[in-house]
Parts: sequence; structure tokens; C-alpha cells
Amino acid sequence: MLKKVSKMQGAQQILFAIIIGVAVISFWRGIWGLMDEYLFPNNLEISYTISVLIGILILYITHYIVRELT
Repeated sequence: MLKKVSKMQGAQQILFAIIIGVAVISFWRGIWGLMDEYLFPNNLEISYTISVLIGILILYITHYIVRELT
């Protein structure tokens, strides 16, 4: 895949990067919307705190997995 991207013209690479950027932003916007709607919707402080804790837990687990693979 990286070889294909490196062979692309400059304009194609920019377009590809923009498409991927929009996709990632749209994905996270959707996740945020769902969490706002379903994760303690009546108490934003608890919702935000739980969201941060979930994020930290995911980062910790994935860091541990990556460290084990290297």
C-alpha cells in the first residue's frame, strides 16, 4: 500500500490525504456524538470523566500490546 501511495503524483497524494482526513474526522465526530447521547447524557461531568478514563485505558492497553510485539 505504501509503495502505491509513494508512486502517486503530488496532487493525487494531497487528494488521498484529504479524503483520509475527512474520514477520520467524521468517524470521531460520530463516536463523540454517540458518547454524548448514551454515556451519562444527564451528567456531562461524569460522562467526560468516564470518556477520559476509557481513552487512557485504551492507550495503556495498546501501548502494552505494541511494546510486546517489538
